[in-house]
Amino acid sequence: MPLGHIGLNVTDLARARTYYEKLMPMLSFELFFSKEDEFAFRPTDGKPGTYIFFYPALEKGSYSRHRPGLQHLAFMVRSRAVVDQVHNWVVERGDEIIHTPQEFPQYHPGYYATFWYDPEGFMLEVVCHRDNGAAAD
Repeated sequence: MPLGHIGLNVTDLARARTYYEKLMPMLSFELFFSKEDEFAFRPTDGKPGTYIFFYPALEKGSYSRHRPGLQHLAFMVRSRAVVDQVHNWVVERGDEIIHTPQEFPQYHPGYYATFWYDPEGFMLEVVCHRDNGAAAD
């Protein structure tokens, strides 16, 4: 069975909401709901997929992908153009880039992705496994 949902705790819920409200539509996600103390996204157009919930962190501490827990989130898209579009948005924002868009043949031929850190420090990836030429996922 596919993963139903994932929940992420963030230090600044308003900042996360602003960030993800811009990012997620590029990845074919839509706002599922938004309340003062949480918000969530789901795949657009009723497509099956994982929902992502955001909550305020209740304990102080900084995130590290090198500690036990979340290492990174990878979003699959249908075209390299979407990978490039997201990368350009990330660059415009000034977020820290880990890998510019490129092929990662060590995973499989045609694996094209970019990696960066969001404002929380989460490593995010957008990957196209096989380009179907679509402008959006």
